[in-house]
Amino acid sequence: TGDFWPGAMKSVTWEGETYGIPTNNETMGFIWNAKIFADAGLDPESPPKTWDDVVAYSKTIHDKLGIAGYGLVAKQNAGNTPFRFMPTIWAYGGGALDETAPEPGYETVEINNDGTKAALQAAYDMYVTDKSVPTSALTNTQAENQAPFIAGQLGMMIAHPAEYAKMLDLASKATGADKETADAVVENMRYGLLPEGPARRAVVFGGSNIHVVKPEYVDGGAIDEQAVKALICMWTSPEWSTKLSWVGSNPGHLGGFKTEWMKERLDTIKFLDVTTSMLPNGIPFPVQPYAPEIMNIIVPDMLQNALTGTMTVDEAADDAAAKVEELMSGM
Repeated sequence: TGDFWPGAMKSVTWEGETYGIPTNNETMGFIWNAKIFADAGLDPESPPKTWDDVVAYSKTIHDKLGIAGYGLVAKQNAGNTPFRFMPTIWAYGGGALDETAPEPGYETVEINNDGTKAALQAAYDMYVTDKSVPTSALTNTQAENQAPFIAGQLGMMIAHPAEYAKMLDLASKATGADKETADAVVENMRYGLLPEGPARRAVVFGGSNIHVVKPEYVDGGAIDEQAVKALICMWTSPEWSTKLSWVGSNPGHLGGFKTEWMKERLDTIKFLDVTTSMLPNGIPFPVQPYAPEIMNIIVPDMLQNALTGTMTVDEAADDAAAKVEELMSGM
């Protein structure tokens, strides 16, 4: 297990036993438009260092330029929402369960602790108090942030390293004055580490794993064990875990980072060095059967309840905790 990221190993560990091997891993970065920063009186080459700074920068951009500062994503029942909101929760010291612990037991509910409530308050301040994020944030996924960003109407967002390629594609399809604006956005696009919070810097640890299931769960009831082992050895090796994740991810095997192929990737894929630098801060979602419901439904609902005023910040977090506890008690 020492050949893989600790965060990756958490994602294949259940009750102390290892049930898989990471094949590839990726994390997202913080993107901003340097020209918008400069126009708003902010340092164009310095992203916000903390999530409190994000709130302040977002307000400054909105107040001075009349555009959205931060691309908040808060759509219900959407995986985009926890991937972009959980890093804020973790940074402030919150969590869904105890997934930030070195050896989580996934039995402690932290979705209504002070850290989670602080992250909710930050989102509330941007959406309700300052009105510095898109008014459509409640129905937005990351895809809805792309158009305003390439149009120079959004200052900051969290996104995958592939977002740069997406912006290049959008700029290539623009025409006239839109083309000039889009090209300027691409030129002024910057990537940095996700901001810190009082507790830590954090990002969702994404990627894929490979698992072997028992023969009785395989159609036909038999497997070629040697062939399975050969495939796994190839797929998770330093060389092939690098080559098979060339554009969209990173090698699962730490040895892949020392190869000539990784150097080639870093030399040719813009901003890959930044998002790769976030890997040590990666935290996987809880390894529990009910984790998808917590992340894709309960967390977005909590955010919506607070932002719409249906509940106060405290009430929204406590309501989410009650739902998580009910879910856990039924498993």
